[in-house]
Amino acid sequence: MTIRITWARTVAAIVALIVAGLLFSWSGVFNVAASSGHWKITDWFLHWTMRNSVRTHAALTVPDDPKARDGVVSAAGLFKASCAACHGAPGVRPLPVMQAATPPAPDLSINAREWTDKQLFWILKHGVKFSGMPGWAAKDRDDEVRHMVAFVRLLPEMSAATYRALTEVPGPTNARMATCAGCHGADGRGRGQPDIPVLGGQSPAYLRAALEAYATGKRQSAVMANAAATLTPAEMTRLADHFAAMPGIGTTKPAGSVEAARIDREGLPKVQLPACASCHAPGKPYPVLAGQRASYIAQRLRNWRGDETVVDARKSQSTMPVIARRIPEDMIDPLARYLAGR
Repeated sequence: MTIRITWARTVAAIVALIVAGLLFSWSGVFNVAASSGHWKITDWFLHWTMRNSVRTHAALTVPDDPKARDGVVSAAGLFKASCAACHGAPGVRPLPVMQAATPPAPDLSINAREWTDKQLFWILKHGVKFSGMPGWAAKDRDDEVRHMVAFVRLLPEMSAATYRALTEVPGPTNARMATCAGCHGADGRGRGQPDIPVLGGQSPAYLRAALEAYATGKRQSAVMANAAATLTPAEMTRLADHFAAMPGIGTTKPAGSVEAARIDREGLPKVQLPACASCHAPGKPYPVLAGQRASYIAQRLRNWRGDETVVDARKSQSTMPVIARRIPEDMIDPLARYLAGR
């Protein structure tokens, strides 16, 4: 018997398959339990699809400089707080309950070798569907992602002692204080890291407001949002008072080029750039910049400027991004060094 294939029969077959699939899904027969695992062919297909997707999107969308050259302490702190539970860390086993996921999170001391820096950047920034791997928790913070790429790249060769040195400092016995000191140092000076600000000497009110802004998402930082999210109001006040009371900011006077001094004191009226000192001075509700780490100031200004290939109208119109874009590029480093002082 010969069966003629017609358009009507083809459409009917497609409709029947769709209906059958919907009925199968509606019935609940398919077992979605993580404990049941995947068939081997399903596991292979999902990972094959994921790897192809990461390779293609990383090649097309990730910048050529996806890894920070220094400063992995902040990334190590975030990894300890949020990632080690699933992936484990040097000298630290992953939590058994997290490894019971389908699929379980990979051991990055092995798995990291399988990806390029650009591919790691894409995975960290965007996450992976159906795997439990989240995207980066802060918009427009590629600088943080670069630091995490640098940290993950070190994991295959990292010892347990090195991991502890990156995430812990001697001294604090209070758990909250120890967590903050892991990045900011027991003295509030940021452990000499280029991407971590000096907290000592800042206004307690400003530090308290910053913690609240990070916790509520008004300020963008995956690292700080994670640290502040579980703090109570009383803990925020206590931490702000503790770090503000330490010496640091305000003990050094600005010094450097005449051009940088002019921007700090007068701004650039021709491009509607206000003076830095009009907001960032003692007694103002904004952070004091005199004595702040130059590398931190320059990094934040460049991050606020955003991608130079994107027109201003499509960038953030918040105060600091707009101001940062009005500062001439060749003046960012001189201005940062001037504010840092000697």
